[in-house]
Amino acid sequence: MKKKLHYPFWQKIGKANYDYQLIENNDKIAIGLSGGKDSMALLYALAKLKQRSPIKYELMAITLELGWKTNLQPAINLCKDLNIPYHIEYTDIGPIVFEYRKEKNPCSLCAKMKRGALHNAAKRFGFNKVALAHHLDDAIETLLLNMFYTGRIKTFQPKTYLDKKDITLIRPLIYVEEKTIRNFIAEYDIPVIPSGCPANGHTKREEIKKLVNDLEKQIPGIRQRLAHSLKNVKREDLW
Repeated sequence: MKKKLHYPFWQKIGKANYDYQLIENNDKIAIGLSGGKDSMALLYALAKLKQRSPIKYELMAITLELGWKTNLQPAINLCKDLNIPYHIEYTDIGPIVFEYRKEKNPCSLCAKMKRGALHNAAKRFGFNKVALAHHLDDAIETLLLNMFYTGRIKTFQPKTYLDKKDITLIRPLIYVEEKTIRNFIAEYDIPVIPSGCPANGHTKREEIKKLVNDLEKQIPGIRQRLAHSLKNVKREDLW
């Protein structure tokens, strides 16, 4: 039986690409592949779009091995099935953050180190863009985390040029809700690798995620309105 297309997923990727010109002719794009549902969905999507897109671009998947000794075979198999080159970048990020530094709030340092390692690997292989699997819920949660804990109205951009690295970060899933990704993963039988991070499920982000879920029950549609507010900003409305 022919598998139906998950239209909300594909349409929102297409709209994000149209709005921000994320993927352009002759791009060489390294996908940050953690093995979680978001990055595996992104890998699958960009590989399939590449097959039928008039835009010509190259793909490669890069996984950072953080020291958890994770079973990466599902990622290896998926890349092979999709005919996408795959590289594992071995690091000591996990032991540095959790054993040597013993960070009480490890996410910030871990994220910073992972960004550096991923960008360096992408540049070493000659790629001009790095695709990250952040989605709509991630953007909203980051906005609220910054407002609640740092006093800033800030979240990440769909597309960011890093002049020091001469590399561009793109987030093709930026319009896609997390629940849509879950449905997409289930519909296409895409494998997912469980996180080996000791802090997984016990972070401020998880608290914010629960808060947004609770607010959605009380105020249906709040996710989309929060997302819309990121593009509907007037300086004169702020102090």
